[in-house]
Amino acid sequence: MTALQDAAMNSKAWPFEEARRILKRVGGKVPEKGYVLFETGYGPSGLPHIGTFGEVARTTMIRRAFEAICDIPTRLICFSDDLDGMRKVPDNVPEQEMLRENIQRPLTSVPDPFGEYDSFGGHNNAMLRRFLDTFGFEYEFYSATDFYKSGRFDAVLLRAVERYDDLMKVMLASLREERSATYSIFLPISPKTGRVLYVPIRDVNAKDGTITFDDEDGTETTLPVTGGNVKLQWKPDFGARWAALDVDFEMYGKDHSTNTPIYDRICEILGGKKPEHFTYELFLDENGEKISKSKGNGLTIDEWLTYASTESLSYFMYLKPKTAKRMHFDVIPKAVDEYHQQLRAFATQDEAKRVDNPVWHIHSGNPPESKMVVPFAMLLNLASVSAAKDKAGLWGFIRRYAPDASPEGNPDLDQAAEFAVRYFNDFVAPKRQFRLPTEQERTAMEDLLARLKTWDGPMEDEALQTMVFAVGKEHGFEPLRDWFKALYEVLLGASEGPRFGGFIALYGVDETVALIESALRGELA
Repeated sequence: MTALQDAAMNSKAWPFEEARRILKRVGGKVPEKGYVLFETGYGPSGLPHIGTFGEVARTTMIRRAFEAICDIPTRLICFSDDLDGMRKVPDNVPEQEMLRENIQRPLTSVPDPFGEYDSFGGHNNAMLRRFLDTFGFEYEFYSATDFYKSGRFDAVLLRAVERYDDLMKVMLASLREERSATYSIFLPISPKTGRVLYVPIRDVNAKDGTITFDDEDGTETTLPVTGGNVKLQWKPDFGARWAALDVDFEMYGKDHSTNTPIYDRICEILGGKKPEHFTYELFLDENGEKISKSKGNGLTIDEWLTYASTESLSYFMYLKPKTAKRMHFDVIPKAVDEYHQQLRAFATQDEAKRVDNPVWHIHSGNPPESKMVVPFAMLLNLASVSAAKDKAGLWGFIRRYAPDASPEGNPDLDQAAEFAVRYFNDFVAPKRQFRLPTEQERTAMEDLLARLKTWDGPMEDEALQTMVFAVGKEHGFEPLRDWFKALYEVLLGASEGPRFGGFIALYGVDETVALIESALRGELA
């Protein structure tokens, strides 16, 4: 066993804990199909949201952890449920009236409201794949429409006809009486209207592999369950897919957790072995509401990537997957800076600590070196006080603070500088609220001003921070964080900010003197 495998087998990082469960499932041997199969599912009823990305990102982290502890081949499938009928029209897409006319038609039969693809399902599938490709995920894309129509699902569907009563018994036990009266695991697709029908099934013929039902116009109709004429209700479909593909691992949100026993039992009745699963907590918007594809609330992947790197988003996805997290713009700066903190730590860690570091899982064990010599939060504050209109305006300050830094040699910092100006203008500037200092704060700031004017110490973060700290102490701030909070609110228009000594070193002593004088004259508030 290598040092890496030894560390991984003892790691408490959640991807390794899941990887060890999967290894135990297959008995440490290559499965009969020749690989371990990871799956993620996507319902293309609306534009893909960031939670969909998170599912693939986290599954990939587990997959890479699994590959680190053994030599068993793996595959990852991203499965789109695009044969589902469109139940409602998303709020955040055009052509609302046209879409309403196509309610209950399979998503791959609904015209694309954007006019770019052959269907709405095709459009959303393409968006998902573009998002996933942006992050370099290694995956295979499966369309439910193709899966049903190509015959790949036929064997399981015929088995579902044969074992219909057993499957219905599982489902009926979970339904209210009024729903159970008309429920069937099969949803026929009307040959006349093309709609997915939620209708009672008159007859299920195991010998012929057919179902009989009344079409929308009342005509008694018989269809084979194969060839894409019929689809399964979503809960049976979940378990049937596991059986058809022999899935070894799938993760999904907490809202599915109560259905897990149903999915598992369906899979077993259809001759499969239930996979290992992982339930994660849901993503919330800034109001604490669940992110929804149809509402379009919460951050999109494109919105995050407008203000920060792909790696910072992957870092956010790694953190505490079993804890609900708010996905809104305010979380971006913290994620960026913490990601780079972990990159810097990785370089000094031994193997045991490295496999517990989030960046190991983001970069499959081979993270880059961080060249981010200025924190993102500091760049935001620099953008605030310097009135920089672009990243070039920030680089003048950065070069003075770190003479060896350059856009070419520090590409992550150069990218972050551009993001910082954009983020500041869009989110920080509109919310800034400056205030006048209290009498105690004014006296302390005048003292700080005097010391800065005569400063002959080193232009270093720690020395300047010690001096600022001493001013707050001598002027009786208790707790001392109230002193720093006052500096942020009076000088930067925010209640939180960077280490102030580092800010002075970056912005410059003379510039900080001018900023304090302006605040004391009441020109900022």
